[in-house]
Amino acid sequence: MALQNKHVVIIGNGIAGVTCARHIRKRSDAKITIISGETDHFFSRTALMYIYMGHMKYEHTKPYEDWFWEKNSIDLKRAWVKELKSESKQLVFTDGSTLHYDQLVIATGSKPNKFCWPGQNLKGVQGLYSYQDLELLEANTHPPKSSKKTVQRAVIVGGGLIGVELAEMLLTRNIEITFLVRENRFWGNVLPEQEGKLIADHMKKHHVDLRFETELKEIIGDENGRVKAVITSKGETIDCQLVGLTAGVSPNVDFLKSSALNINRGVLVNEFLETNLPDVFAIGDCTEFENPPVGAKKFNQLWYTGRMMGETLAQTLTENKTAYQPGPWFNSAKFFDIEYQTYGEVSAQSTQEIQSFYWQNGERAIHIQFDKDSKQFLGINTFGIRMRHECFDTWLKANVSVTEVLKGLRKANFDPEFHRAYEAEIVDQWNQQFPDLRVQIKKRFLVF
Repeated sequence: MALQNKHVVIIGNGIAGVTCARHIRKRSDAKITIISGETDHFFSRTALMYIYMGHMKYEHTKPYEDWFWEKNSIDLKRAWVKELKSESKQLVFTDGSTLHYDQLVIATGSKPNKFCWPGQNLKGVQGLYSYQDLELLEANTHPPKSSKKTVQRAVIVGGGLIGVELAEMLLTRNIEITFLVRENRFWGNVLPEQEGKLIADHMKKHHVDLRFETELKEIIGDENGRVKAVITSKGETIDCQLVGLTAGVSPNVDFLKSSALNINRGVLVNEFLETNLPDVFAIGDCTEFENPPVGAKKFNQLWYTGRMMGETLAQTLTENKTAYQPGPWFNSAKFFDIEYQTYGEVSAQSTQEIQSFYWQNGERAIHIQFDKDSKQFLGINTFGIRMRHECFDTWLKANVSVTEVLKGLRKANFDPEFHRAYEAEIVDQWNQQFPDLRVQIKKRFLVF
């Protein structure tokens, strides 16, 4: 459908929604409105921690100038949507006003999980996702001068990436951290045992009090309705003045549940990012694929997947119907001082069909998995060694053998000139562990 005389409304100004708007504008003169109750302008959500730690200011996190939207004829509306009336193609806002759309894009992102813990709504209990969460964290860790209470200890619940970020942030304010992790190792549903131990040891070096196989049972408040302690599943009481709920995120779709949209955990979409309703689409963290495309998961809650969905849907909305094809899975993050990358599929649990190779030197490590029978390379985790995305993307698409990856590790190294090279050491260990799959590479010498 031509968009020249149509009104495209996008709920959400995160990476998915803003990318979609930008690419529609490149291909069409349609009227575009972006709705957000969070902030006036798009910002990098992953930079929230650096604002708190004083490394950046909020304005440094905005990729585009504030006048970019006016220049590109993209309207901004600061509001929260209360209801979707698809039969009349209307949005109802919390202030009672309405807005008509011709094409609607839902890009409302995620929200921190809460699991009905007693006391989870006390003052001083919060998640970390939105700009409002950052403002709340500042307020919670900066009590007014008139208050005699200070934050000495925080309890963080949930062993994942957001929890690590929150721990690093709070440590810069000299706040002690106790970290409750349900699994028997850190990020146990994602990382294999060796990597979980590597990250746990690193966090302990930063004086984080890790408690494995320990869950939150209850949050206790004081006479003013503010958190003063938690009780764990092991019956222990831990005094604290802040509780960070970082046990994952879930699609931010509660306001849509009274609509005619098909919703499971997220808004259900097909490979074209279409919902069950005509002229209504969904992209980014809030989506759930009914049948995930190759390389995608049911939930794709990453920065780059949001960007790709925005680009893909913009094609469809401007008369070039395009399926979402993300390619091989990848992700990157940082655990305090350790950079982490993953390409392809690395299972957290060992299986009979998969063989693994693990190498570690100090706080640097790689974990490669491959098919036991065919020897096809399946995926790699890297810690402390930065790798080139294009190499692994090419290898995964070509279904190469694991030995081809070992031979190409030097090519894949992103920092080959000014850092110590570990490829020979890695290959030597590989040859000892898998003599029938022996690999030879030339030694590299650094000249200064």
